Amino acid sequence: MRKPILALMLAALAGPLVAQTSPQVSNDLTVDMSPQQYRICNERPARPTWMDEINPREAYKAAALMELYEIRAWEEIAESGDCSCETRFPAWDSSDGEYHERYAGLSQAEHSAFRRDWIEVRKQLEPSVRTICEAQGNW
Repeated sequence: MRKPILALMLAALAGPLVAQTSPQVSNDLTVDMSPQQYRICNERPARPTWMDEINPREAYKAAALMELYEIRAWEEIAESGDCSCETRFPAWDSSDGEYHERYAGLSQAEHSAFRRDWIEVRKQLEPSVRTICEAQGNW
């Protein structure tokens, strides 16, 4: 009998506390169009517009390009030893061109296979890239 009463008392005491800490709800549905702020390198080049306009069923194409973009940037960082914002976040033109030339016409399964390979490459590059970028304050 003591346990149910103790549980009831605890619930009664916790109710007001939960009500005080719940987030405020707003009816304001306006979209905030201010530029996204990042922890590092806020002056990043804009992604290709087709990535934002793509049909959701083909989102794997945009994901593949993002993976390719990062791999190419990390390869450059590892090769040059430079992790400036311009090197870490280069223009998309080169990666976008490579993607359209070599990968855009492939199936979703083929995209997935390439992405798995690129993720492995990224894992191999990460220790050296992380060391370089941390030393320059861009990790």
